[in-house]
Amino acid sequence: MNNTIRVGNLFGIPFYIHPSWFLVLGLVTWTYGSGLGSAFPYLGTASALLLGLMTALMLFGSVVAHELGHSFVAIRQGIDVKSITLFIFGGLASLEKESNTPASAFWVAIAGPLVSLLLFGVFAAIGFGTGASGVFSAILGLLASVNLALCLFNLIPGLPLDGGNILKAIVWKITGNPNKGVVFASRVGQLFGWIAIASGLLPLLLTGSFANFWNLLIGFFLLRNAGNAAQVARVQEQFTGLTAADAVSSDSPIVADNLTIREFADEQIVSGQKWQRFLVTNSDGQLVGAISADNFRSVSPQLWSETQVKDVMRPIAESTTVKADQPLLEVVQLIEQQKLSALTVIRDNNVLVGILEKAAILSLLQKRMLSNPA
Repeated sequence: MNNTIRVGNLFGIPFYIHPSWFLVLGLVTWTYGSGLGSAFPYLGTASALLLGLMTALMLFGSVVAHELGHSFVAIRQGIDVKSITLFIFGGLASLEKESNTPASAFWVAIAGPLVSLLLFGVFAAIGFGTGASGVFSAILGLLASVNLALCLFNLIPGLPLDGGNILKAIVWKITGNPNKGVVFASRVGQLFGWIAIASGLLPLLLTGSFANFWNLLIGFFLLRNAGNAAQVARVQEQFTGLTAADAVSSDSPIVADNLTIREFADEQIVSGQKWQRFLVTNSDGQLVGAISADNFRSVSPQLWSETQVKDVMRPIAESTTVKADQPLLEVVQLIEQQKLSALTVIRDNNVLVGILEKAAILSLLQKRMLSNPA
C-alpha cells in the first residue's frame, strides 16, 4: 500500500499505518467520545473524548490482533509475513506467498475471525464476571460487540474478506485448482460489493440521506479488490504447466570457455550481437561462468589470441540461476522479489539451457492468453 508510514515491528513483522487510518481514528474517537459524553454527562467533554480515543485505540488493537492471527498461522506454515498495515477499512497482513494446500489456506483465513471471536468472549466475560457498570461497562460492551461484528463481517464469503479466502480454499479443495477458487470467491465478493453499494445509494436517492454512506465505500472497496484478485488469478492460470525452460530465449548468449578472447571478440562483439553479457559453458555444456567486454579490458590486445575466455570470466551468483523444471510462476515471483531483468536457466546436472528474460515471459504469456483465453 502506497504512502504508508512505518511505525515499528510487531513480533518481527514490519508494522505500517496508512494516512487514511488517522481520519478513521479521528471519526471513531469523536463518535465514541460523543456517545460516552451523552450517556454520562458528568464526564465532561475532554474526559469523554479521551475515553473515546482510548476506546478507538483498543478497537484498532483488536484489528491488529485479528491480523496477527492470520500472520502467526502463516508463519507456522513457513510463510513470511511482509507487513501488517492499518488503513481506512481496517487491517491487512501481507503474506510472502499463498499456502501450499487448501487446508493450510483455510486455517490462515479462519485464524483472524477466530481471534476476533475470542476477543468478543474475553471482553464479554470481563463485563459479566466483574459486574462492571457505568463507563467501564459501556466500553467493555462496545469492545465486545465490535469484535463480534468484525468476526461476522469478515466471514462474508467473498474476496477480499476472510470469508472469501475460506470459500476460495473450499473451491480449491473441490476442483484442485487454486485459481478457480480465487475467481469464484472474487465473483461472490463483487456481488456483495454491489449489494453494499445499492444499500448505500437507495437512501441517498430516495431521501437524500447519507446514513449508509459507509456502505458505499465498503462496496467500492469490495468491487475493486475482488476484481483485482480475479484478474490476477486469470493471469496465473495461464502459467499452469509452464516451466522456466519454456521461456528461455532461442538466441541466448552462450560461448565456450576454450575460445580465445580474440575469437570471442570477433564472433560475438564485432558481429554486432545485442547482448552485453555472455554465459560461458565447458565442453560438457555445463555453466561455468559469465563474461562481458569489461572482463578482458585489462588484458593487452596483444595477448587476446593467447588468453581464453575461461581465464577472464566471472562466476555467476547462485541466486540468479533457476532450474529448467521450476514452475514459471515461481520464477516470475523470484524476478519481482529480487528486481532482476533476467535469470540463467540450468538443468539438474548444471547443463546450461539459456537465459530467461522478463520480456520473454511477457511475450510467452501474451501468446498463450490469445490462444487460450481464460
